[in-house]
Amino acid sequence: MRMKSLAVLTATAIAAGILGYAAGTKSYQVTGPVTEVTADSVTVQKGKELWQIAVPKGTKGAEGLKKGDKVTVFYAMTATEIENKDAKKAEPKKDEKKAEAKKDAKKK
Repeated sequence: MRMKSLAVLTATAIAAGILGYAAGTKSYQVTGPVTEVTADSVTVQKGKELWQIAVPKGTKGAEGLKKGDKVTVFYAMTATEIENKDAKKAEPKKDEKKAEAKKDAKKK
């Protein structure tokens, strides 16, 4: 059983490496024992830190994971939302817009 798990993890590592390279995004990895498995995430302990990583449906190697398994998880960082703080600064405030409109009206 361990050999099968190792083979699945090795195949997953190779596939993830190929997909990560093809996608053009940098991939990362974390290795350690599994501390928790849910339907959509896995938590791995790296030293004293716990790393909770989302696992989309269909992720190779995710089936059959259980607490205590030693794994290497390959992942890529993906943005879910971006808030541009500088864009808000560049927009004039409503009061500033009114003041500019009054200046323009006086010039005419």
